[in-house]
Amino acid sequence: MGVRGGLTLVIWVALILCYVYVCNGFSPIDSFLIDCGSPANTSIGDRLFQPDTSDSKTLSTPSDILANTTGILDSATYGLPLFQTARVFNGTSSYTFRMQKAGRHWIRLYFAPFIYQSYDMSTAKFSVATQQFILLSDFQIQKDSVVKEFSVNVNAGDLNIQFTPASGSFAFLNALEVVSVPDELITDDATNVPSKANFQGLAKQALQTLWRVNMGGPKVSPTNDTLGRTWIPDDNFLASKNLARKKTGIVKYVDGGPSRDIAPDPVYGSAREMNTGGDPNSKINVTWTFDVDPGFQYFIRFHFCDIASPAANLLSFNVYVNTWEARRSLEFPTLGTPSFYDFVTEQSESNKLSVSIGPSTDTADAFPNAILNGLEIMKMNSSSNSLGGTPFMASKAGSEMKLGIIVGVAIAVIALILAIVVFLICRRRKRLAKLQESKNWVPFSMNMNGGNTTTMGGRKYTGTTNNTITNLGYRVPLVALQDATNNFDETWVIGVGGFGKVYKGELVDGTKVAVKRGNPQSQQGLKEFLTEIELLSRFRHRHLVSLIGYCDEKNEMILVYEYMENGTLKGQLYGSDFPTLSWKQRVEICIGSARGLHYLHTGSEKAIIHRDVKSANILLDENLMAKVADFGLSKAGPELDQTHVSTAVKGSFGYLDPEYFRRQQLTEKSDVYSFGVVLFEVLCARPVIDPSLPRDRVNLAEWAMKFQKLGQLDQIIDPNLVGKIRPDSLRKFGETAEKCLSEYGVDRPSMGDILWNLEYVLQLQEAVLPDDHEENSTNRIGELSPQVEDIVHTTTGTGAGAGNVTDTQIDIGDDDISGISMSRVFSQMVKAEGR
Repeated sequence: MGVRGGLTLVIWVALILCYVYVCNGFSPIDSFLIDCGSPANTSIGDRLFQPDTSDSKTLSTPSDILANTTGILDSATYGLPLFQTARVFNGTSSYTFRMQKAGRHWIRLYFAPFIYQSYDMSTAKFSVATQQFILLSDFQIQKDSVVKEFSVNVNAGDLNIQFTPASGSFAFLNALEVVSVPDELITDDATNVPSKANFQGLAKQALQTLWRVNMGGPKVSPTNDTLGRTWIPDDNFLASKNLARKKTGIVKYVDGGPSRDIAPDPVYGSAREMNTGGDPNSKINVTWTFDVDPGFQYFIRFHFCDIASPAANLLSFNVYVNTWEARRSLEFPTLGTPSFYDFVTEQSESNKLSVSIGPSTDTADAFPNAILNGLEIMKMNSSSNSLGGTPFMASKAGSEMKLGIIVGVAIAVIALILAIVVFLICRRRKRLAKLQESKNWVPFSMNMNGGNTTTMGGRKYTGTTNNTITNLGYRVPLVALQDATNNFDETWVIGVGGFGKVYKGELVDGTKVAVKRGNPQSQQGLKEFLTEIELLSRFRHRHLVSLIGYCDEKNEMILVYEYMENGTLKGQLYGSDFPTLSWKQRVEICIGSARGLHYLHTGSEKAIIHRDVKSANILLDENLMAKVADFGLSKAGPELDQTHVSTAVKGSFGYLDPEYFRRQQLTEKSDVYSFGVVLFEVLCARPVIDPSLPRDRVNLAEWAMKFQKLGQLDQIIDPNLVGKIRPDSLRKFGETAEKCLSEYGVDRPSMGDILWNLEYVLQLQEAVLPDDHEENSTNRIGELSPQVEDIVHTTTGTGAGAGNVTDTQIDIGDDDISGISMSRVFSQMVKAEGR
């Protein structure tokens, strides 16, 4: 053939090998593809699924039940041939695979419920586990077919996947994949959000793929992905579709960069970008929202490829996860080159997870833009190695257990159950006796915790309370609170705040309570705990939430309040299913809140400044009567010969007084500013900070003030109130809020003046006042010093849920920043906390 012919052959072989690699990508060492219940092999693209015969060493099951859709009229709707057969397990069963390579592997479980003989698979309830991890717990699938994908790090040797039916039920499986994953696919260099610290230990985590999304592109099927993954379009996840548009371009994979194993061409070759409409001043965020399971951390991978810019280094934008800034001023030095960034979230308290992209505030781009090509969201296993909720006890499969062993185990279980019953009866009697002895709870003035060491926020304290606290409240035994909250049952949580979770509870005497339990990881700790006890022990008012007791046993910091049936004002306004509040109800709630704050400011020798006034800290009883709550950040006001208290800045983002932020000088007028924000929140029924909105609408206070000064406040009110507010009532309400938000505290009214004006707002709404010459005045507020009735008598209130939702807290050091303007303050706050 000659030298030339030999070289030609070598070149062709090399080209063919390169083509095979590019098209097929990674070649797994371990690859087990099982078509469950099928009598023969099944081809899906270039992959061959083999049947799971009962005589195979792979499968262990007590009964050989093979189901199929033959005879079902709509069997064609089951799509893939893999979904047309199934293996039914009426007892604990397992698949065992001999693994040749240690490392991360895909485990994909295929489910498509149909009825076979007496087995209606839509009613099946079961759990799935490996030797180390619980993949699914009490799993049920009602109708549509689904593929559950997991990524598990396994050792060389046997991998056992076990199916355990729930009591009285059965399990089933249509198909199964166990396939090696490239080592470089998931490494251990993710970034924690919001701390931005490097996350360690990712390699040991089991992951479940919840969402794998192709931004701006079509669905990518497993046959078009080198690792057999499915990528779905992003249309259903966009919060505001008009804020984003699709973009396509050419992808250039380079040596040392991400390969097609990280994400295929259709993902990097399509994107969503900001839909600015050619406006260089457009400042918008593009946001996607996803359903997730609360109680877990999440691994999030962002895929980027600049296919939108006319030249390199033109893009500069920020990336957000749950409104937290994950990456600032992200830039790309080359066009069309893929890249990706990995993040790990804190444990989720919500069933929603959002991601956003928006222009960087650090640069002044001529035409700001931001892009996202693809996104992957994976659930991480809990501390109990579970991905499926409540862990279950995985038992070893065995179809050949001897009768003697079964009988022995049964007898042991019965004996254990009897022992547990006896133990619980004895414990119950002892607990009731202890509760009986504890009816008269120890007052504050007595020894509090016997010198126990309390740990909160990473710091240790000896004793939680001291003898300086007055004895108007009572110490509640921990056992009483455990009984009241079903041992702090997570399903009884009614709110989460900076201090910790709030549980609904009921004491032995039938009193409904809200139990706020301190979180050891919280930034709030002993000081806030003592402040709340001391303040609420000294002050009683019908518009301040009542403290029933406290507990500091066994390193706990727990506060017990009256239960408020209608939760928070924030929850009533938006984000829940409560009925819409009428304008009269809203004004009355504002009046009640103002009375509570007015009492704090004037009810003692020295004013008490709340320092965290917000809608989440205004609670509503069964009659929608407002009560101010959460006094952990409260501080005594200035002495008679002083104008302010110099202190570090604390409060909630969006409600914070900019003058207090600049000068670190606290006065009662700081509460007034925060209350003004609440007034606009009541009127517009929207969050005070909403990063999903255009830049000029993100901050409610700035946005509402612009319309108020233009005399167009009626254009932004809650749509449910349109046509239901008298113009004079709305005008006076807007004037009151505007005065509260004056840039300088000296120009703001007192809470007494605000109370007078709000009562006047209510009068204007309910009746036309004849011959009122002050009706059109805009300067009356702030100059009035009316004799406002001060209701200070003690009430015990029964009411409803002291639930508190988490707001971003501000806590700034003692540096002087007095030269910063109000607009710049808000700009810095947005940058610091994420929009």
